[in-house]
Order: sequence, then C-alpha cells, then structure tokens
Amino acid sequence: MFKRSLLLGIVSGILAGVASVVYAKVYNDAIGTDFSAVITPLKIMLACIAAGLLAGLIHYGLMKAIQHRATLVFNLLFTVASFATIVLPFAKKLPLDIEFPELFPGLVVPMHFFPVLGWLTLYPLFFRSELIHKHKI
Repeated sequence: MFKRSLLLGIVSGILAGVASVVYAKVYNDAIGTDFSAVITPLKIMLACIAAGLLAGLIHYGLMKAIQHRATLVFNLLFTVASFATIVLPFAKKLPLDIEFPELFPGLVVPMHFFPVLGWLTLYPLFFRSELIHKHKI
C-alpha cells in the first residue's frame, strides 16, 4: 500500500509537472510574456513532484488511520488544499523589471490544480483492486 501510494504520488507529480510546463510554454507564447525569471520549468517540475510525494504520504497515512473512507476524505482534502493555495500567486512579490506582472496569476493559478487532476486521473490505475472490491465491479 505504501509503495503504491508513493509511486502514484511520483507519477501523478511528473504528469502534473509536464502538463504545467507545457501550459506555461503555451501561455507565455500566446500572451507574449516571459516569467522565466520567476518560475523555471525545473521549479515547476519540482513543485509538482513534491506535491505528489506529499499527497502519497498523506494518502497512505489516511489509509492506515481511517481505512473505510480514507480515499474520499483524501480526495476532498487534496481538492480543498488546491483551491486554498491559489491565493499564493496573488501574494507573490515579483521583481520590478517583470513586464505585465498582473498576468502572472493567470499563468500559475491553473497549475495549482494539475497535481490533484493527475492524482484523480491515475488513482484507478494504481488502486484498481480496491475499486473492484468496494464496488463489486
């Protein structure tokens, strides 16, 4: 159970990181901005993988602590945490030489949802036996 939770966290973090880097490239090209001085592809990948690892550890802890409804509770907590973190980009102090700083939240706010989307997308692949057992599929 621990290995699957941690592996799911890593893989979903990588998926979220790749999606975020692609989104950043598309956003910057479409809008004509460059926020690479503030967030780099490496920072984006590391943040997503860290979120995935943390999610895997919390998921495992909840599975051990409350077993029966752990997945439901975890999914709710992860989603609420994703919404709660969207205030962070608005509080970020950008360097004065950055052009169009008001467009920065438009770049990073959607990225806050990619880790939870990656987790929810990949969960059935990693915990298929639990889903089959619970729902008699």
